[in-house]
Amino acid sequence: MKTLVAFSLALLAAAAYSSPARAAATVGAPAPEFSAVDSKGEKHSLAEFKGKTVVLEWNNPQCPFVGKHYGSGNMQKQQAEATGAGVVWLTVNSGATGKEGHLDGPGADAYVQKTGAHPTAYLLDADGSVGKAYGARTTPHMYVIDGQGTLRYMGGIDSVPSTDPDDVKGATQYVRQALTELSSGKVVSVPTSQPYGCSVKYGS
Repeated sequence: MKTLVAFSLALLAAAAYSSPARAAATVGAPAPEFSAVDSKGEKHSLAEFKGKTVVLEWNNPQCPFVGKHYGSGNMQKQQAEATGAGVVWLTVNSGATGKEGHLDGPGADAYVQKTGAHPTAYLLDADGSVGKAYGARTTPHMYVIDGQGTLRYMGGIDSVPSTDPDDVKGATQYVRQALTELSSGKVVSVPTSQPYGCSVKYGS
């Protein structure tokens, strides 16, 4: 049974790897502008955070790859570190209504409370407009935008594409690394990496 599960997860990850990008979000270029409502009904746009570093994290609560990072506490720890340093961290759910992982406002708030997450806001993107603007393919798929609105990192949260929480300790944490380098005025040493996880469950 374990072999079958491992094989199924490998196929899932491979499918996510091979999914074509849906947009032209490019490191070194202006990040795509967006507008979305959060779990509490408040509207947010990238423009309102001008002058601040912004992290976008694509989320699907039912995805085992997301479960790896929330179950181990890795995602929550990085959220807390980032927001504590003045970074805006936006968790984005682009799951369409009726699709796996879709959440409404109360559901998203309950998820944040249950997991002890620390995002600045949990954005609801059921029509997929934000996800498609960025070409988000997997959950998680991570993006780091500097204070001038330039995309500085896109890819996986770390270097080990697995569902095993024990792999977090030995992995290079690309998002944390990018944020540290940006805060020190350095060039992001790894600006892109291969995203891994479950495919984003767009409606079309």
